[in-house]
Amino acid sequence: MTGRKELTGSAAIVTGGSRGIGLGIAGALAEAGARVAVVARDGEKAEAVIAELEGSGHAAYSCDVADAKACKRTVARVESAQGPVATLVNNAGITRDNIVLRLRDDDWSQVIATNLGGAFNMIRATARGMMKRRSGSIVNITSVIGLMGNAGQANYAASKAGLHGLTKSVAKELASRNIRCNAVAPGFILTDMTSALADAQVDELKKRIPAGRLGEPADVCGLVRFLAGPEAGYITGQIIAVDGGMAM
Repeated sequence: MTGRKELTGSAAIVTGGSRGIGLGIAGALAEAGARVAVVARDGEKAEAVIAELEGSGHAAYSCDVADAKACKRTVARVESAQGPVATLVNNAGITRDNIVLRLRDDDWSQVIATNLGGAFNMIRATARGMMKRRSGSIVNITSVIGLMGNAGQANYAASKAGLHGLTKSVAKELASRNIRCNAVAPGFILTDMTSALADAQVDELKKRIPAGRLGEPADVCGLVRFLAGPEAGYITGQIIAVDGGMAM
């Protein structure tokens, strides 16, 4: 897609856009010509991202997506400053890992509120405008853990599996208004989080992946860019794994 600017003139929100996969997605959408709104709880980190993005018209916003009112205010600020939101990427997420018997109530509720509730809050805040304009693309970043489950991550797996159901329901509700909603489910991707793994852990992971390697952020970002663009106009309600075959 190098050189193409298929999202020129449109605004795109990326939550959790200050690091990891979200950072890569923000860059990919900027390269496609979008005016990117980088949303993160840490506003300073989001600001630092803006300076690195291609093009102009980008902005950073501090927002806890688990707070529905904050999401509504943030979307209003984005649309006032950058124009109508054409693309929403729900990437914000947290982990609080432990086995079920040791999982604290707060560890459960915070992960569900951020990973699943946060996506719901942002979809609700942007959908009305998309419906009026009869266009839009929503991409939820989930995980193969939501397809497979994982010991020690019941809360995380439940939040991501819930996102899959939310994706399909929203797709069915909004398709008649030319609004698409899809999910991208990454496997193990090389980010600052996976860089903390020991070599032995990485080798063990590779044995579980038919492709024999961990993914690169670009593997995810390219797909998100495609789903946001016009060439994906007939794709909605899909859960697409980017995992080297791990969840087959």
